[in-house]
Amino acid sequence: MLGLQLPTDRRWADLIKNDLAELLTDHAWCEQKAASNAISMIVRYPELSALVTELTRIAQEELDHFGQVVAHIHERGWVLGPERKDNYVNELMQFIRKDGDRYERLVDRLLFSAMIEARSCERFKLLTEECPDEALRKFYGDLMVSEAGHYAIFIGFARKHGGKVDVDARWKQFLTYEAQVIARYGTKATMHG
Repeated sequence: MLGLQLPTDRRWADLIKNDLAELLTDHAWCEQKAASNAISMIVRYPELSALVTELTRIAQEELDHFGQVVAHIHERGWVLGPERKDNYVNELMQFIRKDGDRYERLVDRLLFSAMIEARSCERFKLLTEECPDEALRKFYGDLMVSEAGHYAIFIGFARKHGGKVDVDARWKQFLTYEAQVIARYGTKATMHG
């Protein structure tokens, strides 16, 4: 799905079935971080008007998703736990270029964002099949569509602003790196755990 080289091990679904409260708390914080990521790119590239417009919409949507996840937590009588560290995302972040011009770094930031959306979309699909909670299965189906849209937007802007970067080749590098990273995860009841 979406070019991912290594699918999520279905044993991850067994983990989340046993700890939906942990999954939802971690997921809520992932949505907050996605909104912050979009805002961060707006701050770095305010001159790219079309990008600013789309990232503003994405940030608002991600924050809305945060609120929806929190509502699901509260509906079940649970509370939002503290923010979780996302080692998967932190490892992906290490792959982002620190050198090159600011547009080369933008391309990498956009591909990093697309990568997270692609993996989230894949995990949401699995949740629509495996989650024991019917309301959450529908919720994750809706989010899967949203994440796929975000993925396409990030890839599209990477291509638009790629300049001298071979975006397709760089995306393949991201996919290969991500497969190595995700192979070490899937052992916790968290979105990327």
